[in-house]
Amino acid sequence: MKQLKEFDIPFVGLKLGKHQFDYQIDNSFFEAFNYDEFASAAVEVKVVLEKKSTMLELLIEGDGAVNVPCDLTDEPFDLPVDGKLHLVVKFGDEYNDENEELLIIPHGEHQINIAQYIYEMMVLAVPAKRVHPGVKDGTLSSDILKKLEEFQPKEENKNNDGDTDPRWDTLKKLLTDK
Repeated sequence: MKQLKEFDIPFVGLKLGKHQFDYQIDNSFFEAFNYDEFASAAVEVKVVLEKKSTMLELLIEGDGAVNVPCDLTDEPFDLPVDGKLHLVVKFGDEYNDENEELLIIPHGEHQINIAQYIYEMMVLAVPAKRVHPGVKDGTLSSDILKKLEEFQPKEENKNNDGDTDPRWDTLKKLLTDK
């Protein structure tokens, strides 16, 4: 991963209080992390940094869409995504990012890079199973869906008189005989 300089927030010159930063994320952002799951991405990220005397609080919110293939049909579609991350930045003796909601940076630092946090937030905002909305409402027509319906298991037909297959009756006796 290369360092994305546009995501550096210099907090030394900022006054105490809230400050907002806006970013437009596209596919080149994810390519910098060698992440190629998205065909395209258009996400608007808003970062609210609240500077306090002893720490910083970051509220990162992302909202937009990523173009991904459907897990069932492999048809590409725009999947709406939104993510939210709250991060507390404190100052200490050495850098420590073991806790996902708390970042400790050395006292001499004057800026923070939030690219990794935006990346993780947006990748985790994508659901594990991505299904095209046309599959859910039945409007998508594709060869793959037709094949899936063709191979879908059929329900077992029962005899008209309510009896089941006699081969199963013999097996059921094994369960009742003791």
